[in-house]
Amino acid sequence: MRCGGTVLPHPCRTNVSVSRVAAANYDWAPPVHADLEMIRPLDIKGFRKKDKGKPAASEPPGPTVPAPSDGDTRNAPDPFTAVLPAIAALGAVSSIATINWMAQEKTADRSRTKRKASTALRDLESCCLGLTEIFRRFQRNPKLFAGEGASASPLKFGVHGPRISAAQTQLYQQLVNDVASMLVLASQAAFDVMCAVEDGEINAPEQLFFGFGECQDRLNKLIQNRATLKASVDTGLDVADRLTVLVRDLKKHRID
Repeated sequence: MRCGGTVLPHPCRTNVSVSRVAAANYDWAPPVHADLEMIRPLDIKGFRKKDKGKPAASEPPGPTVPAPSDGDTRNAPDPFTAVLPAIAALGAVSSIATINWMAQEKTADRSRTKRKASTALRDLESCCLGLTEIFRRFQRNPKLFAGEGASASPLKFGVHGPRISAAQTQLYQQLVNDVASMLVLASQAAFDVMCAVEDGEINAPEQLFFGFGECQDRLNKLIQNRATLKASVDTGLDVADRLTVLVRDLKKHRID
């Protein structure tokens, strides 16, 4: 294309030399990115190849939690100091069996219990559910309760556990606190239920008390046979489940 004797660039052509000639005559310069676009090679389809962007800088790795070293661990406490109180709490609930043959006739001067039978039964059921969860936590954390020789050792104190971290130590202490709470609540609720049975507020059949007696015998055998830690935990879970069922059946025989 001509304009007054000057060759102008064709609007459809993208030639660097023509563009620069036009820039010189018309006091205009193409942008830098235009020149770079023009000198890029063509691909097989006739399009200008695009520069691939530079790979993004990799983000610095986040802080890693170092594994506890031998110097950062502690010796685990005696595992039976947590298991035996939990078994004792089950024994407090199963002691309801004794009221079946030890109860005395109600007299006029006998004081009434402060709590209603319905409240005592509800609290006792909650304790049984709590003890069931405690024994399941025993099973879910075998490292705390199956240390060096602990799993095969008979029922006794002085069985030392493995080396554990600070987080595992906190888990053990929390479990001991829960066992202590369940022991207090279970003994109080079981006592109130026995008082309700003796006062005639609960009239349950003998077969139901025999069920509590069977649970009591299973717990006694753990002590008599000096069962291993694993056997004590497994039996404790079975007894806790059975006591939960018995307490729920006992609620059905409350006299309104």
